[in-house]
Amino acid sequence: MAKTTADKPAATAARPRTSARVAAVQALFQAEQMQISAERVIDEFVRHRLGSGAGGAEPGAGFEDGRAPDANVPLFGRIVRTATAQQDALDALLAATLTEDWPMERLDPVLRALLRAGAAEMWMSDGPPGRVVINEYLDIAHGFFDGDIPNMANGVLDRLARRLRPGEFPGESAS
Repeated sequence: MAKTTADKPAATAARPRTSARVAAVQALFQAEQMQISAERVIDEFVRHRLGSGAGGAEPGAGFEDGRAPDANVPLFGRIVRTATAQQDALDALLAATLTEDWPMERLDPVLRALLRAGAAEMWMSDGPPGRVVINEYLDIAHGFFDGDIPNMANGVLDRLARRLRPGEFPGESAS
């Protein structure tokens, strides 16, 4: 079950990379729903949602207002660009981790965006460790969803990390 906007976590100045990840999930969702390019959605987010001047945002505006004023903009752009440029490959990898009764098309669009963003970071060979990526997106999933969906996202990203970065999980299988 999706949470309401009021239930989502507020942005914090101490977590610009987390803010970038939340914004990337939102941007990937928007790009898919509106059928717009990565560059267009990145431009719209940078102009209107990210940074302290974000489209005339009120002081203290945060995720609940659709903004991420403290986001690490280069990371945000890199996640969105990687997720869209590699979408076919990432979707195939994600689909391989899902059960037959939960194909990509059946997933909630926000969950699909979250998994694509997490997969994009796993795809980046110079990105943070897989366990860090998993934990970050698990936290984000808890901000968007109640119930078992965050656990599902955790399991999917864990299996994906073991496939894409087996060296980080020595002696552990990608089951």
